[in-house]
This record gives sequence, C-alpha cells and structure tokens, in this order.
Amino acid sequence: MTELVEYHEHPELTDPVLIVSLEGWIDAGVAAASAMVSLIRSTSAANIASFDADRLLDHRARRPIMHLVNGLITGLDWPGTELHAGVDSNGRDVLLLHGAEPDFEWSAFTGAVLELIEDYECSRVVYLGAYPAPVPHTRPVNLALTTSSVELSEQLRGYVRGSLDVPAGIHTVLDVEANKMGVPTLGLWAQIPHYISSMPYPAASLALLEGLHDLADLSFDVKELAGEVAETRDRLDRLVAENPEHLEMVRQLENVVDTAGPTDEIQTPLTIGEIPSGDELAEEFQRFLEREQGPDED
Repeated sequence: MTELVEYHEHPELTDPVLIVSLEGWIDAGVAAASAMVSLIRSTSAANIASFDADRLLDHRARRPIMHLVNGLITGLDWPGTELHAGVDSNGRDVLLLHGAEPDFEWSAFTGAVLELIEDYECSRVVYLGAYPAPVPHTRPVNLALTTSSVELSEQLRGYVRGSLDVPAGIHTVLDVEANKMGVPTLGLWAQIPHYISSMPYPAASLALLEGLHDLADLSFDVKELAGEVAETRDRLDRLVAENPEHLEMVRQLENVVDTAGPTDEIQTPLTIGEIPSGDELAEEFQRFLEREQGPDED
C-alpha cells in the first residue's frame, strides 16, 4: 500500500461499496457531509486508515482548530482524510471515505484510493454532493446523476442529467479512473433550494441516503435524520408564511418544478419580480432560528 495511507486495521470485507464525501468541493446545505455523519453513526463504522495530511493538505487554508479555555490551549483538532468501515442495516459491508479534499498530489491520492478499491474488491463507488438549484423546499429533493461510464449512464434512469462545463473536484478524477478499472463509479447530487443553500438542509441528506438504497441496495437507520427533516420543514414553512414575498417566490418555484419533468435540469433563472435574494432569506432564516432558540438554549 502506498505510503500516503496509514492502516490502523485491515478487516475482511465482502464486496463493499465505497461511499465518498470529501469537504472542499460542492456541498450545498452540507448535505453530503451530514449524510456521511449519519452513515458513520448508523453503520457503527470504525476508522481503519488515514491519509498523510501533511502531504495532501495546505494547513494555512485548512488550519487546525485550537481549543482555548481561559487562556489555556487544551487541544488541537487537525483536518484530515480518513477511511471507515461499517455494515449497513442488512449486513452489507461499506467503506466510507471522508474528510478534506486534497489540496496537493491529486494523482498520488487517486492512485492510493484505487489501490484501496482493488485491495478490498469494492463492488461499486458512489460519491456524494449537493448544489443550489431553483427548487422549493416544499417539494421532494431531486437527485442528479453523474458518471463517466456510458454503460451506467444508459442503465440508470429517473435522475436529473445536466450538461455544463464546470471545474472538477477530486471525485471526478476518481470516477474516471475507477470506471477505467471496471469498477462502476458514479456521483449522486442533491438539489438544494437556492435560498437556503448556505445552511444545513437535512432533507437533502436523507435523499442522498435513499439514493444509495436505489443505486447500491444499501439500507441505513435514518430515524434521527428524518426527525431533523420534519423540524426543518416546519421552521421553513413558518418563516415563509411570515412574508408575502417569500410566499410568492416559493409558489413560483413550485410552478416551475411541477411543470418540468422529474428528471429535467432547471437552469433558467426565474424572473419573479423584486424578491429577497437567497442570501437575504438565509440571513432571515438564521435570525428566525435564533429567536426560536432563545438566549438560554444552546
């Protein structure tokens, strides 16, 4: 195994699915990161390997977090990239690659991950992400699909398909190289309402986990996440109801989404008059949450 990876243990796994979510690329509503947290918890995943952060990361861009208590430094949390192994609700093995997207040595990192895929004989690779879209929070979350495999693209239906030129993340490099190896690899992307894309959106995290069931036949305990979805939806509904401009925006977004097909990529900007921008609504939602939380709550 490449010197980029330090093994803590090497469990025996059967046809694991590798699920990838790396911070630093597109993850609106922190949907993929939150989905990965849920995956680690629900699969009782154990840390089995770590990547060399000193070689891969720019620590001036990703500084360690210092914990300071009354002037005393009590610890440092360093950014890193790790591999966990767990088991889904049906006893299927999964590998979870998460943490920081490398700043350096993309080719070496890709090679190390490909070695892991080959070593564990992974049956499939799915990477997770999310992006802002002109969609309302009152409709189910749409999932988009990306892959460099023509065969996979033709087999999998019912997902949004976009066409654009965009800077690529390390996920794309892994996609191309793993598919060349013959390991089915694809990306699953959640569409986040553009007006709350800078805030946690658990509905998208839940949709990603449901997409993993459809694409990789994996099942996870999502009860805790489902509760967060209901709570966030209730708060958003009450916030929007307080402002006629917000209501009009959501209604027009609903009309656009309901008119489009379920797998259509909505790319045309809406012209719906003088309404708050996404940032403005996000700020208002944050103030709304602070009012609800109250000064004495954490």
